[in-house]
Amino acid sequence: MKITGVKVIVTCPGRNFVTLKIETDEGLYGIGDATLNGREKAVVAYLADHVVPCLIGRDPHRIEDIWQYLAKGAYWRRGPVTMAAIAAVDTALWDIKAKTAGLPLYQLLGGKSRAGVMVYGHANGKDIEETVDAVGQYLELGYKAVRAQSGVPGLDTAYGIARGDLYYEPATKGLPEEQVWSTEKYLDFAPKLFDALREKHGFDFHLLHDVHHRLTPIEAARLGKSLEPHRLFWIEDPTPAENQDGLKLIRQHTVTPIAVGEVFNSIHDCRGLIENQLIDYIRATVVHAGGITQLRKIAALAELYQVRTGCHGATDLSPVCMGAALHFDLWVPNFGIQEYMRHTEETDAVFPHAYSFADGFLHPGETPGHGVDIDEELAAKYPYDPAYLPVARLQDGTMWSW
Repeated sequence: MKITGVKVIVTCPGRNFVTLKIETDEGLYGIGDATLNGREKAVVAYLADHVVPCLIGRDPHRIEDIWQYLAKGAYWRRGPVTMAAIAAVDTALWDIKAKTAGLPLYQLLGGKSRAGVMVYGHANGKDIEETVDAVGQYLELGYKAVRAQSGVPGLDTAYGIARGDLYYEPATKGLPEEQVWSTEKYLDFAPKLFDALREKHGFDFHLLHDVHHRLTPIEAARLGKSLEPHRLFWIEDPTPAENQDGLKLIRQHTVTPIAVGEVFNSIHDCRGLIENQLIDYIRATVVHAGGITQLRKIAALAELYQVRTGCHGATDLSPVCMGAALHFDLWVPNFGIQEYMRHTEETDAVFPHAYSFADGFLHPGETPGHGVDIDEELAAKYPYDPAYLPVARLQDGTMWSW
């Protein structure tokens, strides 16, 4: 079998997605997600100009060799653009290999380690009352785990507050939106939110919360300690992880579990955090961490230190990435949880998929491959539409982490 053609497909059924389609001389093809939210065209250029020409004529079954060729063969390594491109190739090749075998992808990884993949949804509201109600709606849908975010009194905008039902899309058309942030207001407010949630809904489900890199290490330690009575499943990205020693400080002051890694691009970004047991969950993704091949290695390292997976699964990842992630989740022995943000009807139509939700769990399905396809004709009806993630400033105008 040889690779005979490679397409880079850009579509915007409500938001932008980049998809790689690898075709073979035996009629089989595979697809991979290459979306990098707000920098999509950079990955398109990297793929079209620098990766696609190198793939033609290669044996698609040599997945590891091709991964090493694209990663080690490039002098300028790693980074979000490079690794998203490699991930798209890797995912598409795994799709082809599983289709050739006539098996769902999880079977090639080693088979099931569980019956289904526990997922968490995103509940949010403009205030505590709305968020409490939204969590209740997710529990009625059968979710076993819910992430809760709320508007903060005194701030016009807050991270995680949806513009639509059951999904949250932070990117906005045009230039980046500038939002105002106050750490003091947030730290005073967050414990009150979880007081209300546990009082209303009890403890018979998992609660999660995303800090989104907004705090210094000592501020994050204060938050984690204040939330201990509410037994959160995790606090996510409590502080920017570039300063990995900062996680030591948080760890010294709180037993609230810590999850980081959705912006990580390789095993090197998380190696120290895992080996020093500074985190409890690694949130690296198929598309942003170099594909299934690299994610398996990250998970294997994490397993040695009792760190579990909790892959990012927002709507800035296409259903292609979600499908591949679910096969990984069903297999990986040290699975923790999978984020699940529902895509719009338009997106689901462009990317028909085999995965399904029931009683708080997703299952990837039994279709050969990763179970997600792309309707190219329909995709072409949704042209690229530039959009950016917001930026954040403190109330005095200082730039801050968004």
